[in-house]
Amino acid sequence: MIDRRTLLGAMATVPLTAHATAKAAGQATPAAMTPWPPAEHLPLWPGRPPGARAKLPTPNPSMNGPAGRQELWLRGTANPIVAVFRPERPDGRAVLTIPGGGYGFVSIQNEGIDVARMLNPHGITVFALSYRLPSEGWDRQADVPLQDAQRAMRLIRANAGRYGIDPANLGIVGFSAGGHLAASLTVGYDDAVYTPVDAADRQSAKPRFSGLVYPVASLSTPSTHSGSRDNLLGPNPDAATKARYDTPRRIGASTPPLFLVHAVDDGLVPLDQSIDVLTQARAAKVPVEAHFFERGGHGFGAMSAPEGSPARLWPDLFDRWIAQTLKG
Repeated sequence: MIDRRTLLGAMATVPLTAHATAKAAGQATPAAMTPWPPAEHLPLWPGRPPGARAKLPTPNPSMNGPAGRQELWLRGTANPIVAVFRPERPDGRAVLTIPGGGYGFVSIQNEGIDVARMLNPHGITVFALSYRLPSEGWDRQADVPLQDAQRAMRLIRANAGRYGIDPANLGIVGFSAGGHLAASLTVGYDDAVYTPVDAADRQSAKPRFSGLVYPVASLSTPSTHSGSRDNLLGPNPDAATKARYDTPRRIGASTPPLFLVHAVDDGLVPLDQSIDVLTQARAAKVPVEAHFFERGGHGFGAMSAPEGSPARLWPDLFDRWIAQTLKG
């Protein structure tokens, strides 16, 4: 089986359908293991997404990871959605979770579904974003993930009453390359990356707060994850595009409060990426909280850190920080 760290290091894999992979392993089908999409979900675009060409990608979910810890990854997303995970006792707070995957796949289980499982008990409604991958044949490929992230925030706010949330208390959390997308949304919520399609696009895409978990923050520094950079920007990005997606350099007075999580021993996305964000936030006097764990590596998500590991506690810290932040 393919381990996430191995794939992110090489940014290559043998595509397998989720059903075939589980069947070969003698396991239940992914529909039994991880229903996707869940019954309650919201398509982002009323027609073909921005930048669509004549031939759309073919959806290609797969089960990946070592035996006993397999998880669902998504590729080939042609029609992105937000999946809705409601808590038993909602308190009006909401989080859009943005999974990582080096912009080469979407780790929807580890950094989407499992995030909801950890945050729902705190009363937080969670929306998991299945976004399009930029290198799968879209025009203006660098803007494709941000198009989906902005649209998701606007749709969630437009339907806040339906979901029982306070639109003013909607934030985000992103992981790895999804952390880069979350950071791009944090600083580029007003960037004109698509033409408005309906009334929902009059809503703000600005997060009230932003969590960045082992994020690929900058694509221009020596410590960046090269696979994420190449998948997003392509082989010959222009200087303006590179600058727009160098997120730490865009942190300023209007940036929402930030929450950082990283492991010191992360061998794939170095701690320097989060330190860069922390440094820029402090310089801009943006509220920022940082939790750096000695051990954890990369990709520990919400539930994958070993039992007893301090890194497993970050969702509880995030919940407390959100509550404190919303009180002002």
